[in-house]
Amino acid sequence: MIPKNYLCPGFMYMNSSWSNYWEGTLKRNNQNIGRVTTNTYSFMATYGVTKNLIATLGLPYITTHATAGTLHNQQGIQDLSLNVKWKAVTFSSGSSKFSLFASITGSIPISNYQADYYPLALGSHSTDLMGRAVADYSLGKYFFTGSGAYMSRSNTTIDRNSYYTTYLVYSNQVELPAMSDYNFRTGYRSKYFIAEAVADISTSLGGFDIRRNDMPFPSNRMNMTSVGANFRFRPKSLYSLELSAGDDYVVNGRNVGQSNMINAGVSYIFNLKGNKAQDNYYKN
Repeated sequence: MIPKNYLCPGFMYMNSSWSNYWEGTLKRNNQNIGRVTTNTYSFMATYGVTKNLIATLGLPYITTHATAGTLHNQQGIQDLSLNVKWKAVTFSSGSSKFSLFASITGSIPISNYQADYYPLALGSHSTDLMGRAVADYSLGKYFFTGSGAYMSRSNTTIDRNSYYTTYLVYSNQVELPAMSDYNFRTGYRSKYFIAEAVADISTSLGGFDIRRNDMPFPSNRMNMTSVGANFRFRPKSLYSLELSAGDDYVVNGRNVGQSNMINAGVSYIFNLKGNKAQDNYYKN
């Protein structure tokens, strides 16, 4: 959380790369596509609406590339997102603290990218709405955070009038399955440095498997379990600045690539009333 009337713009870069993937539950590679790489350049800005409510706007620019085959690279702006996060309650006792948060995120596509072009599509080109509940417990400078989320997705429109899932559909509308996500973090957190281990489990609540030697489809069941680590650092001499970096690796999946995801970011917080950000503003 950040205080009321503070603004924190930032930039995040992520590189995701894979050559092996799961076709249903079968793990394989495909020399017709080689290695698939996705680069995401995201601009974000977070604003402190009240002391317990923040809003974050995000906009990513994405490029995709396959090292083999005839699939064309893709690039462009993807989806505009808005997240509102509320710190509901906090209980403190001695050096321990327990907090509950709730957040809602909505996103809409703002460019005409092609959804029916996996694995090089920029996204699903759907309007999404996700609700998340978060519980955070800290004991001194050590913490554990767990969260669960549910995301609904609108239909997406494709450039053909029929397609086959497990049966033939005469339509250009594809119904996308809802998603669930569970995230767990633990590590060390102080005013100036955060180091955390992360595990994430994302599951499609419906969909179907990629057929043998077929291309992926927007309504495929896409499950992913990843583990990784993140780091954030604020220099004491310039506390308004935050640097971050991390890495996540997919250890299990279904109809997804076994990605290694590297990220790095920078952000800067300041008070819109002109006061300098102080190093005692930090709150869980």
